[in-house]
Amino acid sequence: MGEGQGEGLDASALHPEETLDPADWSAVQTLSHRVVDDAVDYLKGVRERPVWQAMPDEVKAIFATPLPRTPSPIEAVYRAVTDVVMPYPMGNVHPRFWAWYMGASSFTGALGDFLAAIQGSNLGGGSHAATLVELQVIDWLKEMLGMPGTSSGTLVSGGSMANLLGLAVARNVKAGIDVRELGVAAIPQPLRFYGSEQVHSCHRKSMEALGLGNRALRRIPTDADYHIDLDALRAAIAEDRAAGMKPACIIGNAGIVNTGAVDDLAALAGIAAEEELWFHVDGCIGALLAIAPRHAHLVKGLERADSVALDPHKWLHAPFEVGCALVRDPAAHRATFAVTPEYLEHAARGLASEHWLHEFGLQTSRGFRALKVWMMLKEHGVEKFGRLIDQNIDQAQYLASLISAESNLELMAPVEINIVCFRHRAAEADAKALNTEIMLRLQEDGTAVISDTTVRGQHCLRVAIANHRTRRADLELLVREVVRLGKEIARA
Repeated sequence: MGEGQGEGLDASALHPEETLDPADWSAVQTLSHRVVDDAVDYLKGVRERPVWQAMPDEVKAIFATPLPRTPSPIEAVYRAVTDVVMPYPMGNVHPRFWAWYMGASSFTGALGDFLAAIQGSNLGGGSHAATLVELQVIDWLKEMLGMPGTSSGTLVSGGSMANLLGLAVARNVKAGIDVRELGVAAIPQPLRFYGSEQVHSCHRKSMEALGLGNRALRRIPTDADYHIDLDALRAAIAEDRAAGMKPACIIGNAGIVNTGAVDDLAALAGIAAEEELWFHVDGCIGALLAIAPRHAHLVKGLERADSVALDPHKWLHAPFEVGCALVRDPAAHRATFAVTPEYLEHAARGLASEHWLHEFGLQTSRGFRALKVWMMLKEHGVEKFGRLIDQNIDQAQYLASLISAESNLELMAPVEINIVCFRHRAAEADAKALNTEIMLRLQEDGTAVISDTTVRGQHCLRVAIANHRTRRADLELLVREVVRLGKEIARA
């Protein structure tokens, strides 16, 4: 008899069994209908609300309260959500959110996340429906980009992780040793990766996380339109070889963050083939141009990549978060990450009989990210998403024309896809302060959310239109407000 147990004593009498399920399912059902109704109203009326608003101090204070130790009615919990969470969003579902590059989400995608959570599947893998949904979504993404059907892929949190995975496979393939067994210190020649000076900051993080260091990423100059300079790239590869380095990978940009410029991917694929380098495409901005009827030509050559990173939570408007890494060589992909401990061995039958998805990435526990993408693609069809991409590019060109027509405004970079960089004219000494103040007032007034950046050493405002709710009238309002605020600030 165990210590502390008396003969005949029922342990359940001392410690009644509990559950997180509600005692009254009917009350929860009623609340759930209300939640859905409120959600519909929230999106239906999104245009009438501020894009963003600052949180009052009394609201912020609510998020500093102590750990709850006793229960609260779910109705009270939901009331707290409606009072202090829903009124203060980042704003990216609003039609006038054009700051950092992100999609505008959708109601169907939100339902997909809800249903995925209700089903509760872990996408580490196994023989169940959620696994097949993810595999089908990956197949669809390969088809959209023109990648071979034999390629492998995995859904991840977003572009940073997708790029890391692609570059990890590139490192292991090109290292010349078994990096997983021996480590990066055993690599006989220092590896070099190449990308334009406009590559996303996540590539530096990847180089550091992969143990190669920031200096392993050589930034190549760009031309006047921010495309990688092909001659400079060839020269850098030759120079590094002569210095005893091992060129390993070219990173092509299918859209850079600052201006949206798309590298000549076909030319980069050719150089990679000539030099026997891995060709990775960072397509988190623009890989999905491949499905746009009038702009797919901009990413010609993407289909020749050895690996691609892309973000369905951008131009497919899936709710955060979902990114994707695709790899042409599935054996190399799996060999970079697969570990099969005794408790995850394959079985001939049953749940563990097929598809260990965790073998293609870093996570063993993985969320059911695929369902929202699967539902949205089935609801709308890929052709509609392609038209929406064309629509955003047309809107960017329209905004550029409005800016060019205003004597107080000037474009700061060519508008290649859907990103517009511009500024309000001012004396050079005052330009940054003026434009920053315009940006902040637009945000604080709830009118529009744009961001700022620096191109060729000059500060400017940046509008990234990846929003299916945006209309031309919204862009006209933006220009009017920028001009008005510029005059108002100048008079102050």
